[in-house]
Amino acid sequence: MNLPNLLTILRIFFVPLLVVALVQDDFGLRVMDWPVANEYLALAIFLAAAFTDLLDGYLARRWKQVTTVGTLLDPIADKMLISAALISLVQVRAVPGWMAILIIGREFAVTGLRGIAAAEGYTIKASDLGKTKMVFQVIAISLMLVSIRNREWAQWAMWWMYGVVVFGVASAIQYFFKFWNGVDERTKLRRRRELLALEKREKRRQRAAYAGVGSSTVAERVRE
Repeated sequence: MNLPNLLTILRIFFVPLLVVALVQDDFGLRVMDWPVANEYLALAIFLAAAFTDLLDGYLARRWKQVTTVGTLLDPIADKMLISAALISLVQVRAVPGWMAILIIGREFAVTGLRGIAAAEGYTIKASDLGKTKMVFQVIAISLMLVSIRNREWAQWAMWWMYGVVVFGVASAIQYFFKFWNGVDERTKLRRRRELLALEKREKRRQRAAYAGVGSSTVAERVRE
């Protein structure tokens, strides 16, 4: 277990803390006898988790510690964090439910496409739109958390959320075309190879059958 993987696991453990800090009214924290609002505590947890997302990827590439476990856990941790934050914001009536469903649904749809593509031997790499969407998500959710206590930020935060929706849908469409083009071509190539292999086996079977018939004919002539 290396440090990048530990940071990824730490991000997963941040998820329940974020939910509790945001939706539980009786959950409070005091720093030097000063009460910390739940929303600001949730914001600190969310930003700390988002920072581990940047750090674990950087360290894994820098130290050449990219592992299968990290590759599998990293996107799961990201989706858990974003999904938990959005659902909690819906719970406190800061974000419309349809917006959270659309963003979360997009995440699972892209994950499904990547999984199917991986099973076909095709890797769909993260696009620039997808990376931009992630940046928009962190900024938008952070602004939403701040706007709960500061209503003058609400409209500005909502515009950022709309940006998340736009970039999310655009990147999902891009992923779909990558999936369709890549997997469709590979599927056609694989089927073509299977048909050629089947045709070769059939030809070998026919030759073997013909050779068997020829041998039987020769044997009969010898007996005559």
